[in-house]
Amino acid sequence: MQLSPGEHSILAYFPSSTKAREAARALKQAGFGNIQIDRVGRYGVSNDANYNNPIAGRAGTLTGLTLFSANTDSFSEDDTGVLLGADPSVEGYAPIEYGAAGGRAFLVTVVTETEQLDQAAAILKDKGAYL
Repeated sequence: MQLSPGEHSILAYFPSSTKAREAARALKQAGFGNIQIDRVGRYGVSNDANYNNPIAGRAGTLTGLTLFSANTDSFSEDDTGVLLGADPSVEGYAPIEYGAAGGRAFLVTVVTETEQLDQAAAILKDKGAYL
């Protein structure tokens, strides 16, 4: 994405998807339109589009529950699941926030005009963002 002259992007990191969604909602309520939420991970796999819910019997793989990687192609990449399964966070022995990007694995990106830059940053900081 290329920004137009006068546009700025703000990258804000959050410790949870809940806080990231709260910030995105606050930005939308304030009139900001170009907002995106992403999860930053350590591995080059696609995040699951669906929620893995073990209680409902919808857990495809163990790594899908812990690393959000259940949709990795098991036919062409047999070793991927094995390597992901060896991660300490899958076993439950990893320290808190192990593998999270600086403890803030959820990224909110907002594109705004120069005039609204301070307002957007203030909203994000108010919601607990690391800018």
